[in-house]
Amino acid sequence: MGLVRLMRVKWRYSASRWGTSPWERRKVILVKRASFLHNRVFRLHRDSLYRKGRPMPYSMYRVLVFASLLPVAAQVREQLQQLVDAHRLRLEPMVLKFVLGEITPEAMYDFEQQLAAELRETARQLLEGLLNLLEADEPGQMPHDVHYRGCGFRRLNQKTRNANVATLFGRIVLWRYGYRDWQRGSGEPVIFPLEIQLGLLCGATPALAEAAGRYMAEAGATQQVVLARLREQHAVHWGVPRLRELTGQLAESLQEQTPKLQAARVLELLEEATSSQGSRRPVLCVGRDGVTLREYRYRFFENASVGTVTVYNRSGKRLGTVYLAFAPQLGQGNMTQRLTWLVREVLRRWEGPLPRLAYVTDAGDTETSYYRRVLCNMRHPRTGERLSWQRIVDFYHAAERVWTMAEALFGSQSAAGRAWARRMCRALKQPGGPHRVLHSAAALRAARRLSKTRAADFRKAYNYIRRRTRVMQYYEYRKLHLPIGSGVTEAACKTIFAQRLKLSGMRWGKEGAQVILDLRVVLLSGIWERAYREHLRLRGAEELRTYDQSPEERLRLAA
Repeated sequence: MGLVRLMRVKWRYSASRWGTSPWERRKVILVKRASFLHNRVFRLHRDSLYRKGRPMPYSMYRVLVFASLLPVAAQVREQLQQLVDAHRLRLEPMVLKFVLGEITPEAMYDFEQQLAAELRETARQLLEGLLNLLEADEPGQMPHDVHYRGCGFRRLNQKTRNANVATLFGRIVLWRYGYRDWQRGSGEPVIFPLEIQLGLLCGATPALAEAAGRYMAEAGATQQVVLARLREQHAVHWGVPRLRELTGQLAESLQEQTPKLQAARVLELLEEATSSQGSRRPVLCVGRDGVTLREYRYRFFENASVGTVTVYNRSGKRLGTVYLAFAPQLGQGNMTQRLTWLVREVLRRWEGPLPRLAYVTDAGDTETSYYRRVLCNMRHPRTGERLSWQRIVDFYHAAERVWTMAEALFGSQSAAGRAWARRMCRALKQPGGPHRVLHSAAALRAARRLSKTRAADFRKAYNYIRRRTRVMQYYEYRKLHLPIGSGVTEAACKTIFAQRLKLSGMRWGKEGAQVILDLRVVLLSGIWERAYREHLRLRGAEELRTYDQSPEERLRLAA
């Protein structure tokens, strides 16, 4: 009889320890001998790797338990064989029915659906069986005490059942040992080391948690759409509270990794731009803008903020963009701080030739203030030299003022006005373009008498261009392959906010909106996979150690 089977016999006969028949008593004697041999083998493995009296990681303790239970591989193979045989009996009739029947699109559809469901159930049963093998059945084979996040925990003597572990293949039941805090009245919850090692988040495995978070970050997603998708694709039946809890915890964890990964992404784009073909220097373009978002509690609109950092190669082609987004905040301090940190970090870590630095936005107060207070005074993080930023007012905002002047001068439905506006928009891109537009508009204005309203509209649009001619030299910008439009930033307002937070019937609080924004910028910046793996790595690095210390070691640590 195998050692693992003897362990099972010991568990089965623990209620009636000696039984009534001689055969049962003989079984128990064999189990005790096997248990004695197991303990000796386990201690030999442990002492060969760790000096006596020193704590070891909980995962290593479990590995040593498996190393001493030699037939575990045979048991896994046996379970796999049983699972394959059971599903083969269900798969054969399904396959034969399809192969021997009439081949039609409907038959093909039904066969694919049935096959997918059967294979998903096979994977679910396999995963459930394997996870329940990861901890020994005998409590004595598990560490009596563990140390986690500065607290000591003592093992409970029986496994408990978690019937709501959600996986990519459906819900499974996990049996695991719980550990209670040494201090009964401390309020610390019971911990489950196996769940910590598996990386369960709100009862979801890492793969399902990643899928749920990604579904919530995608465009067009709603809570009900995501819940329906989890039911249809993964047979996971959740409610809104659980989905919100998982999304919030995942966003908080990913947000810690996002800044440095965004900086690494920009550096990769700069390397690609430097090695590209072309006669111009690569361009590092920064932009920011505001977008209105209705606050749920007080029912009024506030300005949220969007930031972009874009890299253009030597021929002027956009290679990629990193996005920032924040819920409405007075003064937009979070956006200013994060955007400034990202630019400084990229320049600090960049070892190649300095790219051209451009700041392309509209002429809003917040955007202009950021340029004057931050970018104009920014120095290189390593050399300390003042950086030269090229401020560019978005061409399409300038063209919009040209059309406003045309409507004021010629009327809203005038063909002559439309022709003049098109001609002036082309002139904006020529040498001295802003001045040519202003001269033409001033000459036309002098020859016409306008109503008070049309005169005010003309004056406002005219002054918009007149005060910003220095940052509207689009001819020079295009020669240097600098972007003249803030389309990347304007599009970010749509892709980050409108396509996710402004769908029909949506209402947001600032905290809930920021959770979705944190996930969405990670997804759109192209760093989702790296950010999630970093999240898993940090979770796996959490200290969970056995508490097997000698009195001398305890005194040394206490001192």
